[in-house]
Amino acid sequence: MSVTQKTVVVIEDEPEAAELFSEMMRVSGFRVVKLSSSTPAIQTILNEKPDVVILDVMMPDVSGLEVLRYMRREPSLQNIPVVIVSAKGMPADIRTAMDAGASLYLTKPVGFLELKQGVEQALQGARGA
Repeated sequence: MSVTQKTVVVIEDEPEAAELFSEMMRVSGFRVVKLSSSTPAIQTILNEKPDVVILDVMMPDVSGLEVLRYMRREPSLQNIPVVIVSAKGMPADIRTAMDAGASLYLTKPVGFLELKQGVEQALQGARGA
């Protein structure tokens, strides 16, 4: 099988959640780049040009929404699908993230199938764009 492995960048400051999401994606066949801080996120995304990004909103340094907004302004990154995974589940939080350009919004806790299907859905949406 000569299918190129897709890359996902996981940006999550909680170590257990970051490892869990990363492992879920590895099991699903992705190459995973894991970051525990949003500060290096933009440079990593620019370097990696991943197929999809899994992004937490509440980060200790730069908000995940700021990372998302930057990606949507940057021509080389604006078509990369971003799946937000956040503990913030209020309709206003979800609307804010979707308005900022998120492909999909999942609230924690997230199960394996929910995350896998969400990432696949985001990738299909990106291919159609």
